Amino acid sequence: MVCAHLGVGARSGAGTDDVLALVDAVLREAGLTRASVRSLGTLDARVTRSGVAEAAGELGVPVRGFPAGELAAVSVPNPSASPLVATGTASVAEAAALLTAGAGAVLLVPKRKSRRVTCAIATCVTVCPDERAPGVRLLPLPHGYIAGEPGSPPTIPTPHTTAAMDTHIPTDAHDLRHHGDAEVRDEKLIDLAVNVRTNTPPDWLRRRIADSLTGLAAYPDGRAARAAVAVRHDLPPGRVLLTAGAAEAFVLIARALPARRPVVVHPQFTEPEAALRDAGHEVGRVLLREEDGFRLDPAAVPEDADLVVIGNPTNPTSVLHPAASIAALARPGRTLVVDEAFMDAVPGERESLAGRTDVPGLVVLRSLTKTWGLAGLRIGYVLAEPETVAALERAQPLWPVSTPALVAAEACMTRAALAEAEHAAHRIGVERAHLLAGLAEFDEVRTVDGAEAPFVLIRIEGADAIRDRLRLLGFAARRGDTFPGLDRNWLRLAVRDRMTTNRFLQALDQALLLGG
Repeated sequence: MVCAHLGVGARSGAGTDDVLALVDAVLREAGLTRASVRSLGTLDARVTRSGVAEAAGELGVPVRGFPAGELAAVSVPNPSASPLVATGTASVAEAAALLTAGAGAVLLVPKRKSRRVTCAIATCVTVCPDERAPGVRLLPLPHGYIAGEPGSPPTIPTPHTTAAMDTHIPTDAHDLRHHGDAEVRDEKLIDLAVNVRTNTPPDWLRRRIADSLTGLAAYPDGRAARAAVAVRHDLPPGRVLLTAGAAEAFVLIARALPARRPVVVHPQFTEPEAALRDAGHEVGRVLLREEDGFRLDPAAVPEDADLVVIGNPTNPTSVLHPAASIAALARPGRTLVVDEAFMDAVPGERESLAGRTDVPGLVVLRSLTKTWGLAGLRIGYVLAEPETVAALERAQPLWPVSTPALVAAEACMTRAALAEAEHAAHRIGVERAHLLAGLAEFDEVRTVDGAEAPFVLIRIEGADAIRDRLRLLGFAARRGDTFPGLDRNWLRLAVRDRMTTNRFLQALDQALLLGG
């Protein structure tokens, strides 16, 4: 359980209700309750004021008062002129929260304001010397959400050998076979490189998968899972094909469907192009531009392209294209492949084409890997016209999806599972906003606007070197230069919980200072 330490600043006239109203709002923002609160800190002159003291009494926690000089010595990320003039410290709430939390403190929620009250939440992150613990190379940091001061360069920890992360020899400037899992292979790093939701699979799904092991003596029977997927998308079963992850579907498409001029819209997941190349196709590229926000212009796709591949939301840009823009790519005689592997991380799955039967040549790919934490089980599916499904199915080996994977697919199609996925999508949106707000504090960092997926794409001059420094500090970020249309100045960051994000922002600040 996270231990929350509150910092509160209160103006004259602030009452108990004023303090508690803002405290409750900030706790909700952090995903916490009053039961998480361990202490409340403020300026010592405010301790006896009834609003602060009575609020602490309502919360059942002690009040700690700090002299103005001690608060002023704390580096805070959101300084303000008015408290500096009134009390001598640039943010009573942030400084008091950090001091109350003690050594290793980080802000979970920076300063929030109401008319008479300010409030921040800090927690203590223990840096463990155990080399087996993730993030053990995180440097001891001064107080602050984004810590580290110019003129006080941090000490660089002793690096350890980095294993070779990919043995594939690229056929052009972009290594199409490099994926996020290579960033964390053989090293115990905090993972912002892989887009699988943390703390998954949930316990109920683990139990369903475990129970299926008693039936391993029988050959897999995918009929129930196929029917469940069909019902979930309001389609007949003949429009559904279960696959060993979306990656298998790309290979099937490349091998089984005719294409004279395939085109892939980049930047996007590189496996579709790699599969097409491996099948002997010459692949055209449509490169979306940063100055256009990596948004799709349907007119940029050549008219004679008879197979077009695009992701929505797109990996790595996190851009969610309008469904109408993608549907406008459909043509008679053209196969339109839409990779919707991350669509279930978008609240309401708006802009999805899954379930549409009025778009000619449409092939929608879905994955259960990301939301449900099933990367090691390999389960996904294709939604397409029955003739296309039949052609892809003929290219599959016998029994391509295991019994545990089929059981997982069926389980993830229930109403309860869909409701859980929707809740997770909303939570990801909250955590993504927190990450983007933190990144906005850095002049050196530029983010792609309008992120809608469980990751964000950022541009930093010399990002490849920043990535190496982040590895020394215990964090893995996904390199961007393997995506056509991007170069060494791009990184992709997975959205994580607030505490992990705050620690990452601290590490990023240090990585930037080391390069300064």
